Order: sequence, then structure tokens, then C-alpha cells
Amino acid sequence: MSREIAPGRPGNLTPEQEEKLKQLWKLIFQVCGVSSPSPSSESSTPAATSDDVSIKGDDKKKKSKLSMFSRKHKKDSDDTTPDSASTASGSMPGSPAIVLNASTTSGDDDKYNQLSKFHETLASQSPAAIRETIWSMVKHDHPDALVLRFLRARKWDVEKALVMFISTMNWRDNEMKVDADIMRSGEGGAAEAEKMEAKTSEEIAKKKLAIDFLTQTRMGKSYVHGVDKQGRPICFVRVRLHKQGEQSEESLERYTVYLIETCRMLLQGSVDTATIVFDMTGFSMANMDYAPVKFMVKCFEANYPECLGAVLVHKAPWIFQGIWRVIRGWLDPVVANKVHFTNNISEMSEFISPEKLPKDLDGQEDWEYKYVEPVPGENDRMKDEETISKLQAARAELVKEYEEATLQWIQASGNSEELKKKRDAIAEKLRVDYWNLDPYVRARSFYDRIGVLLPGGKLDPFLEGKKDGVSGITEGVAKVGVSDTQADDVD
Repeated sequence: MSREIAPGRPGNLTPEQEEKLKQLWKLIFQVCGVSSPSPSSESSTPAATSDDVSIKGDDKKKKSKLSMFSRKHKKDSDDTTPDSASTASGSMPGSPAIVLNASTTSGDDDKYNQLSKFHETLASQSPAAIRETIWSMVKHDHPDALVLRFLRARKWDVEKALVMFISTMNWRDNEMKVDADIMRSGEGGAAEAEKMEAKTSEEIAKKKLAIDFLTQTRMGKSYVHGVDKQGRPICFVRVRLHKQGEQSEESLERYTVYLIETCRMLLQGSVDTATIVFDMTGFSMANMDYAPVKFMVKCFEANYPECLGAVLVHKAPWIFQGIWRVIRGWLDPVVANKVHFTNNISEMSEFISPEKLPKDLDGQEDWEYKYVEPVPGENDRMKDEETISKLQAARAELVKEYEEATLQWIQASGNSEELKKKRDAIAEKLRVDYWNLDPYVRARSFYDRIGVLLPGGKLDPFLEGKKDGVSGITEGVAKVGVSDTQADDVD
């Protein structure tokens, strides 16, 4: 069922919002060294800096040998030195260097110190490395949709959106290693690490992290199931299953990011937010742990902006009142206004249909979380470096097409409807293409195994395609994503 496109999204922008989007893409391209094709553009890409930040050769970023842009931009990532650093003025014809205005650099509303992270990213990472992280985050999303999240979060202030956007890339790539580790290793990697014979301190720590991660996954401390009345995926958090100190803080953060990223896989079309239900049934002070709550708040406010549709706190006991006053003080007012307290099925039904709500929450759906363990061989395609290389090369060409079309759109004067259609068409190709690449770069999850996330990005949120409707391994789970793509199949 098609849904109305919300304001500020691709396909529903005012002329002023579209102009802001152009301005932000222009700055992103300056940071990434993306320019109009020219005879010299293949040999070098200028590094982007702010007025007081230079690129330092000592902080070179190591690139994966299977990086989507590694061959084309090897010079950028390996040979950048202080002597070769330049401003962003060469990134696009006639573009000035990135010099942020006083309202951006004042840091008055920089709650998460993102301005510092922005400068740090420009100083320590090559333009090609930043560009790669951006396109790795895009995945199956419309590139404009991702960029617009940051503009909306910063109330259409282009420079503040840029700072937030680039600092998020630093967080993803350097701090959390979202795509290179968390999503690449996934549940299967944790299952292997759990069984390893740990001898060194590093191996012992890795095994402990894996055990803590899988403990939370197996118990279903949090899980995604079904959709609400607006078609948004629902993440249920069973707070009573958490006990402070039982798992390490690192594993809690890893688990949180893994769940958010997995939920992103379930967003499609005009549905671009999710609903979180905190099930407070049986809550006691033993379940309260401020550190993971703070981390979750930071994730949604700083690194996954505009991803929350609604937050339902269900059956909170009276002792939670004081805790909520503390938590509310941490929240941005926009996020705080999305929090709703429900105490019964009648109040919950304002957001979720009772027949689509599991029985343990007084709903009518006969479903319960039962974890399905990773299947041997389900991630074998992630070892096929030849196919991965060819798939990534093909995707890099689509990315280049999109960037070139975007440059034309930015520079166009007058009516640019044809260019907008061209960009949207390439964005659709990128979406379809991502699902070809997905099983080669993302480890299979519980949701792939049981058939919620199907090949090609198709969804079955209530498992209506399964006869038992509850659980079980999807047939051919080791081949979820595409049907036997091999290196010879990729042109």
C-alpha cells in the first residue's frame, strides 16, 4: 500500500528545501573531493579542510583491500601528506574552501561535541575514505533521504547538518566500525568467537564480547517484530531482562548499534522511521542502567537522526517516574515529544493494532520470540573476494553516475525536472544493486533466517509467508539475498 510522502523527504520538498539540499550536497562533495569530470580528476583528488585544519600524513587511514573505491583512490588514501594537502576550493569549479560561519563554530548547541569530531575527521581521513563511509551508510536508501535526515535534524541549517553528517561518518568508521566489524561479523562471527579456544588476552576479550552479545540476542532482550499502524517496524525492548553489570558496556553498545542497523534494513519506501516499545512489565531498580540508555539517546540524536517515529513506554511502574525525569532532561525536545506512556491495550491500540500485538503484551497475535542460531555456511559468500570485488566495482560506477548527475543538478539553472528524474532513476538502481551486494558484505541475521528479511530486500514482517507463522529457518538461508551471484555473472 502506497503511503503519502511526508514533508522534507525526496519527492516532497519545497523550493527552499531543495535549495538547502543542493547546498549540502555541494559541501559534502567538497569534503569528499568529488568534482566534475576533467582530464586530471582521475589522477588526484584534492583534500578538503576547514580554515584551520590540514590533512596530516601521520594519521593516514588504512583501507580495506575490498574497498569500493580503493583502486581508483589509492593515491588519496596512501600518499596524502602535509605538503600535498589543499583546501576544498578545487573540489568543485568555483567553490570556496569550507569556512564555517560563527553561528556554526560557536558550539552553543553542540551537545555531542560534533564540531570537534568534524575537524578531527577532516584532519585525519582522506576525502576518499570519508566518501567510502558515506556510501557504505547509504545501503538501500535513497541518497537524498539519508542527507535530508541531517538537514531536518538541524532545522535546515546547512553547515550544522554538514558537521553532524561528517562527524557521524567518523563515529561509524572509527569509533564503532559499524560496517567493517559489527555488521560484517554479525551473529555468525560472534558464534564462531564464542567457541574459540582463547589463550591471549585479546582472544579472551573477543570471546567475552561475543558471549555477551549472543546472550542478549538469544534471550530476546530486544527484537524487531511487525509494524505499527503507520507501517513502521516495531522494536520491542523487554526491560526486565536487563540486569546492570551482566554484560560489558562495550557489548551493550555493540548490541544496540547492531539492532538499529538491522532495523534500518526493514525500512523501505516512504516508511523511514521505526517505533520502539519499552515493555516495562516486571520492572525493578535492578533493571535500571543509565549508561546504555544514554548511549541509545546519543545514537538517535547524533548518529541516526530522524529515525524515531514513536517511543512507547508500556506499563511503567511508579518508581520509574523519578527515572523518567532524569532521562527526559537528556532528550532533545523533539525526541521527548515522541515518547508516549501506555498502560493498557486500549492506549497501545492508538499506535499498534491489537491483532498485530503479541499476546505477552495483551495483544491477539500468537507469536513469541524464539532465537534461531546461525546456520553453518550462511556467510560463505563473504569469503568470495572475486565476486565481491566485481560487485563493488559495478556499484562504484553507479555511485559515480549519481554523483555526476547530482553535480549537474546543483549547477543547473531554471527547470531541472529531467535531472531530478535522472537522479531518482539512478537512486533506484543503487537500491536494487545494494541487495545484490548485501549477502557479500553483511552477515546473515535472525531476521534473514526466519524469513522476515527476504531476498532482494522484500519484507514479511508478520511471517505471513510461513505456514507455522512463528519461527524456523528460511529454506536456503545460506543463499539469502541474491540467487547464486558469481563473479562471472557480474559485468
